[in-house]
Amino acid sequence: MTLPTPLLEPVFDLTVFVAAPVEAGQTFGLNSQGRRRIIPITGGSVSGQVNGVVLPGGADFQLVVSETCADLDARYLLRLDDADWAGAHVFVQNRALRRGSAEDIAKLVRGEPVDPAAIYFRCAPTFEVSHPALAWMTQSLFVGTGARFPDRVQIRVFRVA
Repeated sequence: MTLPTPLLEPVFDLTVFVAAPVEAGQTFGLNSQGRRRIIPITGGSVSGQVNGVVLPGGADFQLVVSETCADLDARYLLRLDDADWAGAHVFVQNRALRRGSAEDIAKLVRGEPVDPAAIYFRCAPTFEVSHPALAWMTQSLFVGTGARFPDRVQIRVFRVA
């Protein structure tokens, strides 16, 4: 028996605009270790198999575990403008891992540009949808690759086929 090798099907691209990070301090206790950083989401766009906007009000709740690595948990809402489901909403929870050299990560935190090829930024988004025609978004696994820029994050999302 041969098991199928998963394929990656491009689904959509996201541009997520962000405000300055809020450094919330060192965390203590059994559930987490690291520095908490919260990055407000101010808007953006989605294009591909779904099209629309990223609504302001979400955030990326980061746990910085070392000078080179952070555990990311972004949560935000999309409003779609496709003709078949105009006005539908998609809630996104996007768990990610970002790592790079201490120097490159420090540049990102200061808002300086860094070559995306120098940073490992991979994610696993999940979706809640408000229209039955979008149920396919809840019935597959998705992965993505991202890049952080001074004012935004760009993400390409793939369905694992």
